[in-house]
Amino acid sequence: MRHRYFDLINQTFDFPQEGFKVVDDELHFNDIPLMDIIKQYGTPLKISYLPKISSQIQKAKRLFNVAIAKADYKGTYTYCYCTKSSHFSFVLEEALKNDIHLETSSGFDIPIVKKLYENKHITKQTYVICNGYKRPNYLASIAELINDGFENVTPILDTKDEIKYYEKAIKKPCKIGIRIAAEEEPDFEFYTSRLGIRANDIVEFYHTKIKGSSKFELKMLHFFINTGIKDTAYYWNELSKCINVYCDLKKVCPALDSIDIGGGFPIKTSLAFNYDYEYMAEQIVLHIKTICNDNGVDEPNIFSEFGSFTVGESGATLYSIIDQKYQNDKELWNMIDSSFITTLPDTWGIKQRFVMLAINNWDKEYEKVNLGGLTCDSDDYYNSEAHINQIFLPKLDKKKPQYIGFFHTGAYQESLGGYGGIQHCLIPAPKHVIIDIDEDGEYFTKLFAKEQSYKSMLKILGY
Repeated sequence: MRHRYFDLINQTFDFPQEGFKVVDDELHFNDIPLMDIIKQYGTPLKISYLPKISSQIQKAKRLFNVAIAKADYKGTYTYCYCTKSSHFSFVLEEALKNDIHLETSSGFDIPIVKKLYENKHITKQTYVICNGYKRPNYLASIAELINDGFENVTPILDTKDEIKYYEKAIKKPCKIGIRIAAEEEPDFEFYTSRLGIRANDIVEFYHTKIKGSSKFELKMLHFFINTGIKDTAYYWNELSKCINVYCDLKKVCPALDSIDIGGGFPIKTSLAFNYDYEYMAEQIVLHIKTICNDNGVDEPNIFSEFGSFTVGESGATLYSIIDQKYQNDKELWNMIDSSFITTLPDTWGIKQRFVMLAINNWDKEYEKVNLGGLTCDSDDYYNSEAHINQIFLPKLDKKKPQYIGFFHTGAYQESLGGYGGIQHCLIPAPKHVIIDIDEDGEYFTKLFAKEQSYKSMLKILGY
């Protein structure tokens, strides 16, 4: 029986697979030799592989456009990037190369929109779907964009009172949308989302506050499921309710012509990941078409706002194993040179799984381990108890360093971890390296951020 780490992965999963292969006992990520990156920059290290962002966008566009053609669907498809997944300039600039649009969730998103316009990455015709509960600076910033001629900035009403501000502040006709308050999953602590307007109130709200207005044109109904687009009875039930509300509203509001399906496609969090993207896109389109046809209304244009799907699979986080500790007869701890709490907060906060693989020593025998971070917090770990699959890595050899990688970590981790700020136990944020492909198809790297220094921490802390 073979006991090499390579044999374990090869026999357990369909391997190699998209984005991952092994060459000379070392892991390549999207054909990038990771050991070369580590030799150049060291660990801990965050990397962002920009071409993956564009390929994900093109994949979704292709899926929905094919589904629309197959169903003879009369509406169009528009791809929006959910900026809260990652606000980094290199992410937005790469995404916007693909003729896409934006979805915002905070007043601090709007200066980014302005900067993107100044640098000619967007135009005043770009859709900017303004979501979320809006504080005064967010409301004012939205009104400023509309007054400045951004004709497709579309505030999505989250409360009935939100429109009162726009009535006073917006000086020209504008598009608006309404967010439906979706029901939460059966195992959630609450029945209904805190965001949006109750479905039963929407038609009456339109009649009393929007119908007949010379300023507002209701163009979009917004639907969002926190768990994303999944083939579950819960998802299809909520989508059906949303489309039925759309049909009721369309009958009294002819200008309404778009539905934002919100949420997002999932990303690969395990080598055993299996999700039929083509089937889901086709079923969403057919579902909307069928309900609209049954109600005798035109099919709406479909908007999506994919965040994690856009940027998640472009990211990876690389560590060194710096020590191994036997704590009792059963527990073997491999200590990493950073912290899971600070660099991959989702593993701690919501027990999120990521693809985890050894980067080198694939020809070595393997052993079962737990992974521990550097903070003094008992929750700074990654193991089989929290993450379903047992953790196996090559047996540690003190003469040959062991490196590991967590993959598809490109969404949310920097913002949730407090990028550039104070980290738990003052563990510094790691280097961040951007990887791109030149015209000859060769990869090149760029250091986006150095490892956080103690001086920057002291300054923040007032020393």
